[in-house]
Amino acid sequence: MRAPAPRYAANDGVIEHAAAALGDLLVEASDLVGEVSLTVPRERLVDVMTRLRDTPGLEYQQLMEIAGVDYPSRPERFDVVYCLLSLTRNHRIRVRVTTDEEQPVPSVTGIWPVAGWLEREVYDMYGVLFSGNADLRRILTDYGFRGHPFRKDFPLSGYVEMRYSEEEKRVVYQPVSLAQDFRNFDFMSPWEGAEYVLPGDEKAPTPAPAATPPTPKTAEPSTNVAAQPQAKGAQSPVTADQLRKADAEAAEKAKADVDKPKVSEDTGDTGAGKPHPDDGPAPADPDVVPTKGEGQNQ
Repeated sequence: MRAPAPRYAANDGVIEHAAAALGDLLVEASDLVGEVSLTVPRERLVDVMTRLRDTPGLEYQQLMEIAGVDYPSRPERFDVVYCLLSLTRNHRIRVRVTTDEEQPVPSVTGIWPVAGWLEREVYDMYGVLFSGNADLRRILTDYGFRGHPFRKDFPLSGYVEMRYSEEEKRVVYQPVSLAQDFRNFDFMSPWEGAEYVLPGDEKAPTPAPAATPPTPKTAEPSTNVAAQPQAKGAQSPVTADQLRKADAEAAEKAKADVDKPKVSEDTGDTGAGKPHPDDGPAPADPDVVPTKGEGQNQ
């Protein structure tokens, strides 16, 4: 079943109602991509937040987030954006103030205590100062961290790098060293391969040169006249007596070596003339064998 109330309340009349409640404290108001944004003076931030929380019809009771934005080209380069939620009206609104590296923003921890950690995050990432925050220190970066990572002028590689030292048996910091910046890249086809030794390949053992195949020996002409092939039409060197003797030896080897040849010259070998064991008159019904003197067929 769908909820009876819409997911978010409409923005109709929100800017007019906020302008009536804030008066000259409202510097700019906009309704873009379905979100209402109010720009207010930095020095009067606490008064603005109190009115947005307590005015009937606005009632933004909850601080959801504090975000920062950096525009280095502006004199007041930082935007500090407060995201508020009205639980009774199911509506969200954004409040924006501007500042620089030196001018602090009034803390709203007296209205919403949760702002203490949120302001520490903005200070850690952007370096924005908050007056009235009793515990304004870093919360995301390490102890002794240099700079603020979300500023546009902060180098992507940072200033120091962290590693574990085997000599000191602890984590140490040292200046960033990016050896890859000086690496030569080769964009040759991977199927053809590089024309130089790749890093690390010099450690591989050099393959042994391929063995030279032996030179084939040239057959020398035979001096045996008998081994020489006979010329076409020449007389055979074998005599007729040698041929007959060879044929006789082959026939002798092919002759079967048996004591008695397999022949059928008498009935003892074939069994002809002997009566068959089952020879005799066959019964009328071979499946019925009558008994003598009784039975159903008698």
